[in-house]
Amino acid sequence: MEEQKKQESSVLRDPWKALTITSDAFKQFDAIPRKFTCEGENIMPPLTIEEIPEEAKSLALIIDDPDAPSKTFVHYVAWNIPLTSHIPEGASLGTEGANDFSKHAYGGPCPPSGKHRYFFKLYALNDLLQIPPSSTKQDLEMAMNNHIVGFGELMGVYEKKR
Repeated sequence: MEEQKKQESSVLRDPWKALTITSDAFKQFDAIPRKFTCEGENIMPPLTIEEIPEEAKSLALIIDDPDAPSKTFVHYVAWNIPLTSHIPEGASLGTEGANDFSKHAYGGPCPPSGKHRYFFKLYALNDLLQIPPSSTKQDLEMAMNNHIVGFGELMGVYEKKR
């Protein structure tokens, strides 16, 4: 009984496993290459994922910019991404939801001024999500509730070249 309480307590403190997310295009906290921005080809950078939990059945990805002037700006939302350890450059993933560009696709960094941070948030989920393609970041976050078994984050920065 005491062992079970310890396990439950541990689960409550550490509800999901840490994923490792990296990119061959840029390192954590470094500049995102122009190719992956609105000033370049505007394509998804390659991502490598490690430590996906065994109980995961799908992945979800949110890319956002908390430094946008009026609100956190959502650049990409996707879910029901098949389990993989590598997302190739330029990939379209799973079901792509609505971003703040009013598109269902990747929208690369495009800050109006100054240097902005871009967070690539990857979730491992224990189920496939039953939400419509019109779903937003907020819809996805609500649907993921109680399904997250792993999480990892990669942050890059970008400043437009004038």
